Order: sequence, then structure tokens, then C-alpha cells
Amino acid sequence: MDRTTFQEIDPRVTHWLAEHGLTFLRASIGIIFFWFGVLKFWPGLSPADQLATDTIGKLSFGLMPEDLARVLLAILETAIGIGLITGKLMRLTLLMLVGQMLGTVTPLVLFPGVTWSGLFVPTLEGQYILKNVVLVSAALTIGATVRGGGLTDDPEILHA
Repeated sequence: MDRTTFQEIDPRVTHWLAEHGLTFLRASIGIIFFWFGVLKFWPGLSPADQLATDTIGKLSFGLMPEDLARVLLAILETAIGIGLITGKLMRLTLLMLVGQMLGTVTPLVLFPGVTWSGLFVPTLEGQYILKNVVLVSAALTIGATVRGGGLTDDPEILHA
């Protein structure tokens, strides 16, 4: 590809990315939340099932039965997924997502033997939890657009 062709194609690609990138980000995260949420409706189907129910049990001081905790978490994650996929009720969806993420990181402190194999060395479960930093960052990006904002491919707008 010669330089002229690249200079013609690059702005079009950048414009397309600015126009559609947030939608793809929102929908892809929504699919993951929906998928993982649905798995939690059946005990033992989700690889995070036991850690999630143990965490909720500990956070509720043992007052919430495991089956109820699993179903409530399944409903929450599925609802977050539906909200992100459809783009409806985004403020509520993102609030639920942040709350769910706060609960998700608590095993790092509550169950260090499960989530850490050494100082700054996460287990597979710990890595599963730590990758949620990316989901929170994506949620912040999506949240910045709920009032109609978006990405732009025009640097002049950014420096105006």
C-alpha cells in the first residue's frame, strides 16, 4: 500500500471507529455479562460460581443462602448484560455494573489464599478478578457518553 492510498483510507477508518467503537464496546461487554450471568443460574456451571457464592456469603455474614446468592448474582449480571446490549437505562446499568465490580474485587482481600500465590502473584482466580479493571475502565468510557457524548475523529474539536 503506497502512502497516498494510506492517507485516503486512514481518515475513513478512523471516522468509522469513532462512529461505531463505543457501540461495539458496550455490546461486547454486555454479551459477556449476559453470558456469564446466565451460566450462574445453574449451580457449578460457571467457573466463578463457588468463589462468588463464598464471597456473597462472607459479605452477608452468612445470612444469605448460597442458592439465593447465586440466583441474585445471575439476575444482576444478566440485567447488566441486557442493559449494555440494548443501551437502555444506561445510568442504572452502569451503577449496577460498578456495584457488581466492587463485589467482584473483594475476594482479593477476603480469600487471599485462593486469589494470591505470593506477593503480587495472583492465582488464576486472582487474574480473573484483576482483569475487571479493564471492564471498569470501559464502563467509565461508556458512562462518559450517556448524556449524548461520543468519540470524535476530528482533532480540532478536542483542541477547541
